[in-house]
Amino acid sequence: MSAVPGPAHLPEAARTLVAGPHVAHLATVLPDGGPHVVPLWVGWEGDRLAFLTGPGSRKARNLARDPRVAVSVTETENPYVMATLRGRVVEVLDGDAGWAVVDRLSVLYTGGPYPRGEDRHAYLVEIDHATAPSFG
Repeated sequence: MSAVPGPAHLPEAARTLVAGPHVAHLATVLPDGGPHVVPLWVGWEGDRLAFLTGPGSRKARNLARDPRVAVSVTETENPYVMATLRGRVVEVLDGDAGWAVVDRLSVLYTGGPYPRGEDRHAYLVEIDHATAPSFG
């Protein structure tokens, strides 16, 4: 069994990229059907991809209406190593449970907890499909 976190049915390379501190891009669907794409931090919470955002953000409003997402992530040192993942938000954590996930992501990316001052929620995504092509 692999020590790489994330769902076993996904390619190990995709799970590895999500587990590392690599900037990802999240695509959601705008009210008019257009794409909305933003860079963000990602990680695994068990078998679910996790990310954070403010509860009033464009991402949060899009996801309240349509939980489908697409995520791309590239290796920081070699952007030709990449993964794409598709799925849907299945849970939103707020309060202490949300902050625990937010802090884990912040520690992964910055080495310390996320600053307080603005409300943040953790979004958990069930991944249905992933690929991990490498061009370098």
